[in-house]
Amino acid sequence: MSKWNMIIDVAECTNCNLCTLATMDEYVDNDWPGYSAPMPKHGHKWIDIKQKERGQTPFMDIAYMPTMCNHCDDAPCIKAAPDVISKRDDGIVIIDPVKSKGRKEIVDSCPYGHIWWNEELNIPQAWTFDAHLLDTGWDKTRGHQSCPTGAMKTIKLDDAAMAKLAQDEGLEVLEPGLGTKPRIWYRNLWRYTTAFIGGSVSAEAGGIVDCVEGATVILSKNGNKLAETATDIYGDFKFDKLAEGSGAYTIEITADGHDAKSVNAELGESIFLGEIRIN
Repeated sequence: MSKWNMIIDVAECTNCNLCTLATMDEYVDNDWPGYSAPMPKHGHKWIDIKQKERGQTPFMDIAYMPTMCNHCDDAPCIKAAPDVISKRDDGIVIIDPVKSKGRKEIVDSCPYGHIWWNEELNIPQAWTFDAHLLDTGWDKTRGHQSCPTGAMKTIKLDDAAMAKLAQDEGLEVLEPGLGTKPRIWYRNLWRYTTAFIGGSVSAEAGGIVDCVEGATVILSKNGNKLAETATDIYGDFKFDKLAEGSGAYTIEITADGHDAKSVNAELGESIFLGEIRIN
């Protein structure tokens, strides 16, 4: 049968927080019996947008990644409290707002940190995928409805069709190694999870230092060529989608009329090598 999924495009999220605010508008001070008790006005972010800066000034970028309950098919929270938490046939995970009273240990069962403790009501809470709205005929969540850039999309497909879509479009889930089988998918997740090596190539001629456009730049690791690019009009180059903390790389630069130059780089988080002068 068809099940609910969410697709989030990290490249399209601008951190406007409208999805977060729309969710708060839906749940703060609103009781949805059988689905959720009122969300507290402060302290909870059922949709929480993470921010990551990559690189160093002036060569850097920023990515925003909305996170929420992943409605996992193999949910650790259900294993921890099967008498309190259930998965519906349509894929949505619900924490019973009555049976969960006093069960603070449920908060720690989520490896993604997306079960929140409501101190006033003495219950654990998580985003319900707006199940109370979907059950009345809505085809999108409040977050999807409010997103001005199209970064968030609600979709209902059977598991085989969703798996094919994920493969065809390169969709990923958070922390796949956990094996929880989330129903929240990400497009362009590399913007948040990977690192880059960048630099700017220049040369001096007649006492004037200028950018070198069109220089060939090769990235290698352990003597093996990984990628090749050319510097732009500003002399800049960038190798992206590299694993954070992946260690030593070599950057080789060649340009007509100039001597070749080799630079070593140690990649932890994204790095800007600065100006690289060639002769």
